[in-house]
Amino acid sequence: MIPGVVLAGGASSRMGGRPKALLPTGHGNETFLARIVSVLRQGGVDDVVVVAGYHWKAIARAAEELEVPVRVLHNPAPERGQLSSMLVALAAVDHPGVRAMLVTLVDLPLVSPSTVRAVLEGHRRTGAPIVRPVRGGRHGHPVLFDRSIFDELRGADLEQGAKPVVRAHAADGLEIEIEDEGAFVDVDTPEDYERVFGVTLQKGVDV
Repeated sequence: MIPGVVLAGGASSRMGGRPKALLPTGHGNETFLARIVSVLRQGGVDDVVVVAGYHWKAIARAAEELEVPVRVLHNPAPERGQLSSMLVALAAVDHPGVRAMLVTLVDLPLVSPSTVRAVLEGHRRTGAPIVRPVRGGRHGHPVLFDRSIFDELRGADLEQGAKPVVRAHAADGLEIEIEDEGAFVDVDTPEDYERVFGVTLQKGVDV
């Protein structure tokens, strides 16, 4: 089993404090969270875990309305960075039978199911400790961490995050060449949102 983890623990300060997980994608009532969960499931992930922090109550309520079941975990110290949320997820999913953990960010709502499938298949084929999509030298999401490096993640410096672990396995990791632009498109600010979706977020409107 390879569970999928969605990191949504941030304060969304650059988005004016509006939780990015609950922003609309423009497809009916679909939110970033709903889309990402759906994409992970379509890509072959059976168990999806969402780690929320500053906005965890709102995200948990929204998750209850999704068509597919997900687990929402609370990171009580989201100010300690993305790795702290990864470790919350790892504590929940690390049990016998779990071969790896697939991690993506709520900031990247346009990743395609084909990219998820490609990363999972790359790991099944090679057993590489880290698998990530790449295009033109850019690395995207989701990123897969094999269980062989779970302890390295647990021992990593929270301030530096998972990047030193990823760099340490650059030689034996696997890069999957993809064409999916969505694997690289971060939506962090209202300006990003307008550029990606072609509409302006209304200030002061709750989502």
